[in-house]
Amino acid sequence: MEKLSLSTQSSEPRAPLEAGDFPEVPDEELVERVLQGEIAWFELLMRRYNQRLFRVTRAILGSSAEAEDVTQDAYVRAYTHLGQFEGRARFATWLTKIAVYEARERVRKQRRFTPLEEPHGVTDIRPPTLLRTAPGDDPESSAAARELGAVLREAVDELPKPLREVFVLRQVEGLSTAETAECLEITAANVKVRLHRARTTLQSDLDRRLGEAARSLYGFDGERCDRLVRRVLERIAHLDPPA
Repeated sequence: MEKLSLSTQSSEPRAPLEAGDFPEVPDEELVERVLQGEIAWFELLMRRYNQRLFRVTRAILGSSAEAEDVTQDAYVRAYTHLGQFEGRARFATWLTKIAVYEARERVRKQRRFTPLEEPHGVTDIRPPTLLRTAPGDDPESSAAARELGAVLREAVDELPKPLREVFVLRQVEGLSTAETAECLEITAANVKVRLHRARTTLQSDLDRRLGEAARSLYGFDGERCDRLVRRVLERIAHLDPPA
């Protein structure tokens, strides 16, 4: 195992840690280091799970700004209660459960005082690989992929919250049924039912949305239409009239 060597006492500036740093070092060892006073290692734990925690809180809250705020709260809560982590579950699961709790508490408080507003079109849930484009793709393909990604994000956003939570953890984050059940504190059977309903709802919604979007597929108007007409007219201007 790689020896950890991150001093918390040095006055020399250091580059920020990356999620891929020390990939083989178990979470539990990092937790022990933090508990021993090497606080800087908590940064690596955060970078490992920032995306997961943001996605699950975003799924619960329906707002990117709220999700970022609550994710911070979850890390602070995890840090202050780190000594209570007993290793009976994976650290990732323990941390995710804290994030779920914080997000649900935020929703509960908002419902008590003000309605929860859900802004449309703002999300960091990434579309599946098939909707992403490589840097070398042409602008038209890139634009089409962005439109498809937006369609998927809007469809996921409109899922009922219980379905959205399960879909994000299972389909986006790739957690197992058992891990998802533990994080959300529901049964494995409920996870399977909600995932099935989420997929069915998304399929129906995407069929409708893509049907509407298909009407503009391979659009050819504006300057492109004008250019083609102009070039054809230039070419036939020197031809004999049609017989």
